[in-house]
Amino acid sequence: MNDAVTDSTTSSKLEIHKLLSLGDFPSWLDPEQLAAFLHDSLKPYQDTLPDIEQGIADALKPRMGEPGFILVAELNRKPVGALVMLRTGMKGYIPENLLLWVAVDSSVRGKGVGSQIIRRAFDEADGDVKLHVEYDNPAKRLYERLGMTNKYAEMRYRK
Repeated sequence: MNDAVTDSTTSSKLEIHKLLSLGDFPSWLDPEQLAAFLHDSLKPYQDTLPDIEQGIADALKPRMGEPGFILVAELNRKPVGALVMLRTGMKGYIPENLLLWVAVDSSVRGKGVGSQIIRRAFDEADGDVKLHVEYDNPAKRLYERLGMTNKYAEMRYRK
């Protein structure tokens, strides 16, 4: 499958930017805009905007351990995909990396943007990667095609 995405109106190719700190954001995007993009593009499976903002901050400036990273796919200085990877500081029973969010703008879904971002994240990640996905989320099939397996059912207790 050819994963090259091109904007037909300008012949621009998809670029994927790796962000390791808040200072790495390109001039056309800031953390709040990225959070809004993720919040909008993840519907109906999105977390709250404050939670997404906190996840971005945690990935780039973790409370302990090494920072994670963010990948932003852009066409013409506009985000069309994004992924946030958090380093867990663990190994083995908890994978080293937690993929917090991956989102693709509805205008380019089905054109390989999600696959490109996820493959790049797997290449960039140091160690195994864990992802939480709802059972009815259609993206689950993409994750399986890219080699992810379902090991556990997540259970939570909330106070």
